[in-house]
Amino acid sequence: MSFNEVRTWVIFYLISFVVLLLALFFTTQGIMLGIGLTLVIVVIVINFLIVYAEMKRINERKEMLEKFTKKDETESENDEKSGFLL
Repeated sequence: MSFNEVRTWVIFYLISFVVLLLALFFTTQGIMLGIGLTLVIVVIVINFLIVYAEMKRINERKEMLEKFTKKDETESENDEKSGFLL
């Protein structure tokens, strides 16, 4: 994970934390209970979707790297059989 990705995650979770604090304020006041609970649900759903997309991206990258390494292994085996070394 690069520094730019970490910085993006930190900003995202800081914004999520502020929204949850705002929702807590609304729910403790009692008059805006619906708004506070809606904010909590929205933050939870967005977090779930982002984590799911990140896991999917990591799996796709892993599969791509495995495909490349298998391709490199087959090419090196073919080179060794033909007598050419790179």
